[in-house]
Amino acid sequence: MKPSPKHRTAEQTEGSAAPAQWMAQARAWFARRPQSLTWLTGITVILLLMALPIATTLWLAFSPKENIWPHLLRTVLPSSLMQTLILMVGAGFLTLVTGTATAWLITMYRFPGRALADRLLVIPLAMPTYIVAYCYVELFDYSGPVQNALRALFGWHSARDYWFPEIRSLYGAIFVMASVLYPYVYLTARASFVQQSVCALEVARTLGRTPLATLWAVALPLARPALAAGLSLVLMECLNDLGAVQYLGVQTLSQSIYSTWLQRSNLGGAAQIATVMLALIVIMFSMERWARGGAKVHNTTGRYRSIPFQDLTGWRGMLAGAIAMLPFVIGFLLPFLQLVRNAVVYAHAGLESGFFTAASNSLILAAISAAVAVALALVIGYARRIDPNPFTNFVARASGLGYAIPGTVLALGLLIPLAAFDNAFDAFFRSTFGISTGLLISGTMLALVLAYAVRFLAVALGSIESGLERISPNLDAAARALGETSFSALRRVHLPLLLPSLGAGGLLVFVDSMKELPATLLLRPFNFETLATHVYSFAALEQFEEAALGALAIVVSGLVPVLLLHNAVAGGRAGSRRTPRQNIDQSQPGD
Repeated sequence: MKPSPKHRTAEQTEGSAAPAQWMAQARAWFARRPQSLTWLTGITVILLLMALPIATTLWLAFSPKENIWPHLLRTVLPSSLMQTLILMVGAGFLTLVTGTATAWLITMYRFPGRALADRLLVIPLAMPTYIVAYCYVELFDYSGPVQNALRALFGWHSARDYWFPEIRSLYGAIFVMASVLYPYVYLTARASFVQQSVCALEVARTLGRTPLATLWAVALPLARPALAAGLSLVLMECLNDLGAVQYLGVQTLSQSIYSTWLQRSNLGGAAQIATVMLALIVIMFSMERWARGGAKVHNTTGRYRSIPFQDLTGWRGMLAGAIAMLPFVIGFLLPFLQLVRNAVVYAHAGLESGFFTAASNSLILAAISAAVAVALALVIGYARRIDPNPFTNFVARASGLGYAIPGTVLALGLLIPLAAFDNAFDAFFRSTFGISTGLLISGTMLALVLAYAVRFLAVALGSIESGLERISPNLDAAARALGETSFSALRRVHLPLLLPSLGAGGLLVFVDSMKELPATLLLRPFNFETLATHVYSFAALEQFEEAALGALAIVVSGLVPVLLLHNAVAGGRAGSRRTPRQNIDQSQPGD
């Protein structure tokens, strides 16, 4: 039945009034929230900045000057993709086993040296993977001390007389990655085991489960989201690594991007390889969400008891202590001792090889990058606090995108738009004022600061949001009732309370910036050396000993943040009145 003219007129009137009504609502929203709009604009700019590398990479990949996809599919991609996947699977499996086993051992058993092992197990995170690779090549190569000692002990004269595992190989890279990256799984598994319900574990034991069966049937399923989070960090680090795999002779996707871009001068081909890396990242995130399963686990009681440790004495306690300390010895102690030896023996050569220049460049660059990342993270975190809507929540979640993007892809995606901006700006000044501005961003320290800020924004945001959550919303309401704006409330109320969180976030970004290698190699100014590139350059010339002092400085700078991170993650158990250390070391029942 056709609508009557009266009905059609009413519908037409309503349809014509809808845009006017929407405009009125929009004007009312803008009038009500002028400051929220300012913060919204700020986080929109940050979101576009984070999306810029991905958009540029995809544009370069699908609109190259020449189509080399067939060539890549025949030659480069099969081998690079296969080696990357084997590296990720191998390192992921070893880190999952090592991190989970040591976390369960530390959490559920008491043995001599347990408290010390709990702290030492996280220290390998202070070791960049490329430095560990350089150290282990020195230790285990044919001319290294280990094979020299074996030849002297058994009377061997050449490599034909015996077999020794080749450290410069794919399996050597898996060993190096796993020895350094297992703390990611250890920290998340440790935090999950500490917070699990003792009742669930005891019920499993009363039903006849052995300790190992309890771990397999109860603790691991409850810890699955935490294990997936830690494992995803390990896989992203494997995907991002350049220095270690390049030195060990492994042709991963990251190494292929570097060689295709700089050695073959094919930017489009590098972008096309980068799209494969981006696809892997999407697959990893999807698999992590699947592994988490969407389930939430929580305790149904407000009463908590300390974990009932099982005491290991005698040879069992000594064996448990040795097992707990072994990952630390492999991942930190052996390469650290090699670093110290080289730094002492070659101290004079190290100081004369540009150490102070590289160190000052690293300190300045890392400090500026930390300040910029903290400022951007503060904008996102505070905008989400004063106006928690779907868009601000999305931007906060998307901030982790930068950390997921490998440094080679990030550099590739930033260089082209920055160079285009510099050229357009220079052309405008030439045509208007007759002067040349040169390169303002690309090829300068500013490009590195921008890359570091995008890559490590999530690190700073996590610390700032944790600090904001501890500030009562009542303080916001009281400040607004006293006439404070969102800006003045931030300056006078929130910033003083956020100083510890700002400092912690800045420190983490500072240390990550000191270690960053792929993006620095590709975006640094001409003749500009940081400690990371300083060490890389000498290692590429097989003169790593002269850069040992710089490598040692990078490692030492990362020790304090790693220990602080350990205390924050594995500090204690909810509901207990004891200090975090008491929660870990004592087994008496709580209230």
